[in-house]
Amino acid sequence: MALAVHVLACLLGTGSWVAINGMWVELPLIVPQIPEGWYLPSYLTVLIQFANVGPLFVTLAHRFWPGRLNEVAVIYAILCVGALACLLLAFFWRETTLVAGALRSTALLVLMFFLSVVDCTSSVTFLPFMMRLKSHYLTTYFIGEGLSGLIPGLVALGQGVGVVQCINATHISSNTTYNESDGHKLQAMYQPARFSVQIFFLFLSCMMATCVVAFFLLNHLPVARRERAKVRLQGKSVQVNGREDSSGLKNVEDRPMISPVEGFERKGKSSFGAGTYSWPQVIYIFILLAWANALTNAVLPSVQSYSCLPYGNSAYHLSATLAAVANPLACFVAMFLPNRSLKMMGALTAAGTGIGCYIMAMAVLSPCPPLRHHHGGVVLIVLAWVLFVGTLSYVKVMIGLILRDEGHSALVWCGAVVQLGSMIGALIMFPLVSVYSLFQSGDPCDTNCPL
Repeated sequence: MALAVHVLACLLGTGSWVAINGMWVELPLIVPQIPEGWYLPSYLTVLIQFANVGPLFVTLAHRFWPGRLNEVAVIYAILCVGALACLLLAFFWRETTLVAGALRSTALLVLMFFLSVVDCTSSVTFLPFMMRLKSHYLTTYFIGEGLSGLIPGLVALGQGVGVVQCINATHISSNTTYNESDGHKLQAMYQPARFSVQIFFLFLSCMMATCVVAFFLLNHLPVARRERAKVRLQGKSVQVNGREDSSGLKNVEDRPMISPVEGFERKGKSSFGAGTYSWPQVIYIFILLAWANALTNAVLPSVQSYSCLPYGNSAYHLSATLAAVANPLACFVAMFLPNRSLKMMGALTAAGTGIGCYIMAMAVLSPCPPLRHHHGGVVLIVLAWVLFVGTLSYVKVMIGLILRDEGHSALVWCGAVVQLGSMIGALIMFPLVSVYSLFQSGDPCDTNCPL
């Protein structure tokens, strides 16, 4: 194993979702300064779903025109678009135009759409590209993917995003004058940021540019070339990247998604990828993958503030930060303690789902969940978020390794199912949260709930 290649694979992984994750953590500073206000998260959710046109195109291209899509060129393109979009956001995110008689943040919304396309398309391009490297580098890639959420979150914490202080404020009732008060209460006051939104977007642009450099080195660095995955064929001269290689080595081949001939030859096995698993097992694997990503990427994140803020602002920030740490940590554990048992994957998914049910219950009971005024409530909600993210992150990594052994096209389908699960979760939660308002926000400074 080459340490340099591990670092480069990790850096490539950070480019997968760092832009959109950065947008999410920066929202508290952005929304007070734009016409859309707190409707912006809803717009961002919708834009991400429209951006799935990117992975849809890539998946269909692999299915109907196998071998014709230049995967490396696509990755270069989306990384450069991501870096440019972040750079433009730094200077134009506050620009507005008049649309249908109302001011709209046109530049912000358009650039957010491009960032969404970049990040969504990475799911069906980065993973298949990792087939070119030896299998242990895929786990390192997943660690980088976890860091794509952790790094912007830590920078936002250093920036002071969402730091709140409870202060005594005079409560003025409707039947009193301005100078007459009938009570006092604690009011949340958000502290000013240590550096501007522009600097944060410039940081995201630098991160994306670093990913471009890392990807270039993965393609051209000699040590990275030596870490390419090879398979040996007996007595044949084969093709390596379009050139004949008489050494008998070639890159792991791009197997067709469905091979009828191979399906007949492997009785009891599917014709998917390498045919290691039966069709029921393949369907089972993809259901687990879609379910895990729906929960971790859409369903529970949409109610994180509702589940945590009633316990205080510190509980919210601890759960967000430590859960982000749990993601790469789970990938690191998977590197040394891999377990590809499908039964174990099912058990861990069930455990993660159970923990997610607790988190959802706290969100439903907001703003007055149990143990709201006790340290035990804070500990439980933070621990629940860490275990939830860590458990399902481990499941996703192991499924990625399983599908990696099935071949290039299996990883293409892996990325497509990741996006499909995330999209279904978002489409379910969007109306519940943003349209029907089934959840009520908890005020970290409100003490009116019963003990």
